[in-house]
Amino acid sequence: MTSSRLIRLCAFLLVGALSMAHVLGVLRLGFVERIETLSYDLRLKLGAATGQDPRIVIIDIDERSLAEQGRWPWPRDRLARLVDELSLRQGVAVIGFDVVFSEPDTSSGLQVLRELAAGPLADIDAFSRQLDLLSPTLDFDQRFAAALARSPVILGYYFTTSATPTSSGLLPAPLFFASDFAGHDDRLMRATGFGANIESLQVASRGAGHFTPIFDADGQTRRVPLLIEYDGEYYEALALAVARHFLNAPLPQLGFPQASQAYGALEWLQLGERVIPVDLQAAALIPYRGRQGSFIYLSATDVLEGRLPEGELDGRIALVGTSAPGLMDLRSTPVGNAFPGVEIHANMIAGIIDGSIRHRPAWTLGYEAVCVAALWALLSSFLFRAGPAPSLAAIALVTVLTWWGTLQAWLTWHLVLPVATLLCMSLALYAVHTVISLFVEARAKKQIAGLFGQYVPPAVVEELAANPALASMEGDSREMSVLFSDIRGFTSISEGMPPQELTRLINRYLSEMTESIQMHGGTVDKYIGDAIMAFWGAPIPSPDHARNAVLAALDMQRRAERLRHEFALHGWPQLHIGIGLSTGMMTVGNMGSVFRRAYTVMGDAVNLGSRLESLTKQYGALVLASERTRESAGAGICWQELDRIRVKGKDVAVTIHEAVADATSTGNPEEAHDLFAAMLDAYRHTHWDTALDLLDRLEAAGERSALVTLYRARIAHFRENPPAADWDGVFTFDSK
Repeated sequence: MTSSRLIRLCAFLLVGALSMAHVLGVLRLGFVERIETLSYDLRLKLGAATGQDPRIVIIDIDERSLAEQGRWPWPRDRLARLVDELSLRQGVAVIGFDVVFSEPDTSSGLQVLRELAAGPLADIDAFSRQLDLLSPTLDFDQRFAAALARSPVILGYYFTTSATPTSSGLLPAPLFFASDFAGHDDRLMRATGFGANIESLQVASRGAGHFTPIFDADGQTRRVPLLIEYDGEYYEALALAVARHFLNAPLPQLGFPQASQAYGALEWLQLGERVIPVDLQAAALIPYRGRQGSFIYLSATDVLEGRLPEGELDGRIALVGTSAPGLMDLRSTPVGNAFPGVEIHANMIAGIIDGSIRHRPAWTLGYEAVCVAALWALLSSFLFRAGPAPSLAAIALVTVLTWWGTLQAWLTWHLVLPVATLLCMSLALYAVHTVISLFVEARAKKQIAGLFGQYVPPAVVEELAANPALASMEGDSREMSVLFSDIRGFTSISEGMPPQELTRLINRYLSEMTESIQMHGGTVDKYIGDAIMAFWGAPIPSPDHARNAVLAALDMQRRAERLRHEFALHGWPQLHIGIGLSTGMMTVGNMGSVFRRAYTVMGDAVNLGSRLESLTKQYGALVLASERTRESAGAGICWQELDRIRVKGKDVAVTIHEAVADATSTGNPEEAHDLFAAMLDAYRHTHWDTALDLLDRLEAAGERSALVTLYRARIAHFRENPPAADWDGVFTFDSK
């Protein structure tokens, strides 16, 4: 066996061992669990029902209810009216409260009046007699309890698992006792405390169920614990209690498999003819119908004020809860990040009634182990002999069949079969196979791509990979060309556009300009807002760096013209750009700090390119270039000398040229070129009248007004402030 085949075999064995260890729980792989969770969520959404379930309505304590009825908690005489409205006038079958009433209601002031009657006003018989008459009216808890007693109401409460537990209120009667789980594996959630309803309310109601949440590792709610153990007794969830009363079903029965000696954990609850599958924690998977709004929401204030027609809710389940963010009952779920807890109960109740709760039975562990072993053997033997294309086809086929099979099990049999380990193992085997096959020949290419992939076009990366000796991140000094471009008036453009539209515009513009630069072999150094800096001649030396830079600049202007037409269709502003080009000795390399570095260029020639870009506005030029760029660019490019200048901070004068196309002027390009050259000669010899006459002819010929205006202003200045007798025609800029 060759060394490469031995390495491949060892890698395959490692992948198989890790996969099996994950299945058996010896080594849990977090990313596989996360993929399993994502696949579950995807199946949940694909298999979700459509439309609203009319059997369950949510009486929503929403923002409008709080605005009309006052802040929460409401006085319980108002809740008594709500219960009577739902039960007596609307005729609902069951009312479930996703609310706990753990403290007496003191909003009526009855307690204060009683303290006065027993204290400072004890001697006033009239006060005591009047208080006795008013007490039934002011005892809001009693009024609420009376409403509960005459209505089919299931209250809600919660359990806690803190190390320092507290308890309040009265728990309902438990469903099961420790003796019911004797001899079985009991891994149910164990509570240490609770917050239940006050005794008078609990006694008056038909029952109560807890709404204690259970969260998965990612903080989302996918399950409801139908049973929770507290002090050796087992209590049912609110959803189970409501569904049980709605169905008029007997107390549920515990479902243990016949082979309980093998893994004697609870697997289901038997509710009449319905089987409710649960996991080891007696938690059931929530069968979400869809996003928030899969059930009818009615504002609690509308119910309280009698705005619903009588009998509108006849025979339905009414769940009283809240969607108001301020009441803190919003949870993260696979179908929404701010999902009302009351709708979670609605989904659970509907699933119990319909028998549509998905099951992840204990035997899926053995199923997954067998599938992993069989698939590993099949793929390993095939990949040893297959080439890249058949290997990819095999992995694609395995992925499709695995996913299709698990989706069919979900939709047809309500089974939740594991899929992530199989998919991850398949992809890992293919990845190992591919990496080992390509490792030796790809090593150099990967190194080059890592060094230069973010800077240069793909073609340059390929050339560097083919010739690694050309690649170096070390500092170097060489002749190169640099380009600076900028959008004119971009600040005013950006201030007048919405952020989303501005983002689309600038991304479209930068993509088009970058494509032009890379198409001509340039390296994008950086984006500075709307500005672009690029250079030619590195990392691969190029004798045509100046020519390529000029061709890229001209192409950028042509693309900018096309973009103006495109942007007009979107109603976007027109973009006009100026480009500065400079050629000379520059230092290039990976520069920066210990915190951040960048492959860039610096030097006087770089600074000149930036200054030339700034000057395009004053000259009305599209592409300004230095004398060295013009000399190095070679033949075939039309140039127009514009000026000799001395930029701020430099003593050496620079001749600047514009790279022009045939459409630079609206008249005859050659005539305009000759006229401007003659004007420039007259200007430099201080023949002001001749120069002005030529400027008039240029303007009449359609030459750019900015350039004509600039030289007219200079001539006016020099007439009032004549230059020195030995003036060399150089104009000095006092600002950058």
